[in-house]
Amino acid sequence: MDMTDSLAVSVSGLDAQRRRLNVIASNLANAQSTRTPGGGPYKRRDVVFRSTPVPSAFQRAFRQVAVGPTAHALEGVSVTKVVEDAKPGQQIYDPHHPDADPKGFVRLPNVNVMEEMVNMMGASRAYEANVQAINATRAMWNKALEIGR
Repeated sequence: MDMTDSLAVSVSGLDAQRRRLNVIASNLANAQSTRTPGGGPYKRRDVVFRSTPVPSAFQRAFRQVAVGPTAHALEGVSVTKVVEDAKPGQQIYDPHHPDADPKGFVRLPNVNVMEEMVNMMGASRAYEANVQAINATRAMWNKALEIGR
């Protein structure tokens, strides 16, 4: 495994967590949105991750030369899709609200602000861990260059 491979894995993690943070921020921003262009209240969204192969220079060269099964592929992470949460939101009685139904009830989004804050903290920690892995790789590169001096 090349040091660029470890960077590729960490960068894929950074990108995935950045997208997760964007979705969480959207959930928080719409926590009180009772009307969307599609009609009805905002629906909470979440990201779905999956492992994806990270092509390395060694693996590409190995595949060109080798015949038969190849070595285990290096894998990173990517966002497969963004899905809407199917849980129903709560209803409150507010007959003066502009989005109230004929009975006076308003449907609220299914966003739990506390849960979103916990998710944001987890995504932020995962992002920080990937940054630290990149910094450790850079430090190893610098030490390897010092060996040659």
